[in-house]
This record gives sequence, structure tokens and C-alpha cells, in this order.
Amino acid sequence: MLLNGLKILDFSALLPGPFATMMLADLGAEVVHITKPTAGEGRWIVDDYLQRSKKSIAVDLKDATVISQLKELVAEYDIVVEQFRPGVMERLGLGYETLKEMNPSLIYCSITGYGQTGPYKDKGGHDINYVSLAGIHGYSGSQQGGPPNIGIQIADLAGGSLHAVASILAAVIYRTRTGEGQHLDISMTDCALALNALAAPEYLVQGKPLEREQMMLNGGSFYGHFETRDGRYMSVGSIEPKFRQALCNAIGRQDLLPLVLSYKPTDEALFKRHLTEIFKEKTYAQWVNIFAKTDACVEPVLAFEETVTHPLFLARNMFVDITMENGTTHKQLACPIKSNIFQPVYTAASEALGEHNEDILGLPIK
Repeated sequence: MLLNGLKILDFSALLPGPFATMMLADLGAEVVHITKPTAGEGRWIVDDYLQRSKKSIAVDLKDATVISQLKELVAEYDIVVEQFRPGVMERLGLGYETLKEMNPSLIYCSITGYGQTGPYKDKGGHDINYVSLAGIHGYSGSQQGGPPNIGIQIADLAGGSLHAVASILAAVIYRTRTGEGQHLDISMTDCALALNALAAPEYLVQGKPLEREQMMLNGGSFYGHFETRDGRYMSVGSIEPKFRQALCNAIGRQDLLPLVLSYKPTDEALFKRHLTEIFKEKTYAQWVNIFAKTDACVEPVLAFEETVTHPLFLARNMFVDITMENGTTHKQLACPIKSNIFQPVYTAASEALGEHNEDILGLPIK
């Protein structure tokens, strides 16, 4: 396993932190998830996914005895991940400055909506707020319909989780060289802002406003989704000349090629109108069959149940069956990281709250 020997105490809840530590557990790290012992607390079905391959401790963080036990435990661990608002871990006696006295080489990762500093540090928020403040929704969606409602958590996952994993692994490498630990301040809003990688330079360097349906990727060109005769959709990403030519060949309209190769906004708009009409002439199945035979960057918009059985993801082993402790089997998303020397080994999330209290802390669940 790639991260064998790396030990993590995970104080996080909900999605960003648990997703990050699940990735690290998939790669072989030993993760101990610390949660509340509240018996009546609801368990999400997603917990069986996010908590896989982790150990579980259920403790009362307001109990001084528990805090003392956890401080002793920190000396044996490499990384702490927490997702409370700034100041909460300090009030619990588990802040970075306190814990680094127990373990000077500790890597301490704090994931929050708005960061440990700044005027928003104490505010609550959700993914939709972070992405909106980061400017992404300001130029996404349509002029008529406004900002889009996205079905995934952009700031939580691409912002918080993935940046947390990258920064933790970078800190591990730094510690290997220097012996020094550090406090990582991961703001989901900062990280969402950084995702404006293609659009931001247009404004920051050129001063060009970022407006809906005025850019290549946000509706200002034919790059987008087109409805078929039976109400399904195809995604068209034929940006480069060779793909534009392949698109025209596939739809049987070589006469339209001058429009797509001119790169003039007026020609792009005219070609988009042609495509809108052309895609409505055939059914979804017909278009899928046509574009399966050509390399034009055109793919169907799948329902998720179709994604689960798609040959691409089956060949890539992107779904795994996990046997739960009660003998039932749950299908889960697999670790997407592939390596020629490593295969993830998955274990079911514990069904018993605080299953490892006795093993790790010598404490029963209270």
C-alpha cells in the first residue's frame, strides 16, 4: 500500500474531511475517525462509503478525561484532520499549538468554508455559497436562467477534499526532508476560487469581463449540450479543428465546416443553431451509434444508472462490492487512483459506533 505506516486522526464530519481521509485510507493510511457517541444521531447511507477502511472512536469531546487520552494518542499519529469552525479545536484543548507540544512533527489540517483568517472565518456556509463567492456561478449558467444548480459539491470536494489531500501529502514529503510538522489552512472558498484556472486570466490579465454565454466553454460557442429527437442530450466538445471536422463529417454536413473553422463569434452562433436543429433530427440511440464510430469529442449525457453499467467504468473497475459486517453487499465507487504497484484493499465501514474505543483508547462508549 502506498501510504502504509501513515497514521491519521480524523475529527471531521459531513463530506469534505471524510472524503479526503477516505482517499488516504484507500491509499493505505491508517485512519481513525472520531465521532460523537450520540446514540440517536442519524447515519447517512453515504457513511458506509465515506467511512470505509477506517477505524471508529465515539467519544465526548467535552469530557476532560477524553481530551487527555486524545492528547496522549496524538504523540503516536502523523496527521490530524479537523473541520470545525476556527477556534473550536482550541476551546476543546485540541488546537494545533497545543498538540504540536505533544508531537512537534504533527501535520495538522484544518478544512473550513472560509479559512482560519479573514472577515468570513466565523460564518457558516455551504457549497453553493463558496462557489458563488468564488465567481464561478457568476459566469456559469444561462443569461435567461441565471446560475446553475450543480449536482455535485464543487467547493467541498474539488476544493476542500482534493486540496486537503494534496497539501497533506506535500507536508509529509516536507517533514521527511526536515522533520518539521505544520498547520495547513484549507479554505474551500479559496480552493474554489483557484478552480477558475482558465477563466481568471481573461479578467486578471486582459480585463475582460466574464459573462454568461459569452465564453467558449460557458455557452458562447457550440461547446455544450444538444437535445435529441426523443428528449435526451448529447455533449459536444469538438473544440480543436480536427474534432470540428470529424463532427461535421459525422452529422453529414461538411458544408458547415467553414463556419466552425472561422472561430468568429457570429459563425459560432450560426453553427450552434444548425447543430440544435440537426441533433433534433435523430434519436439519442441513433446519435450514440453514429458517434461511437468517430473521434469527435461527442458523448452521450448518461443517467447515473447508465454510468454504473457503462463499459468504460466497468473496464476501469470503478465500482466495487463491499461486504458489510452483517453479510450484505454494498456497491461503492472505487478509488480512482491507478498504479502498477498498488491495489486498494477495502474494508467495510464499522456498523458499531465507536467500535475501536477499547482497542485505541481503552475507553467504553459513553
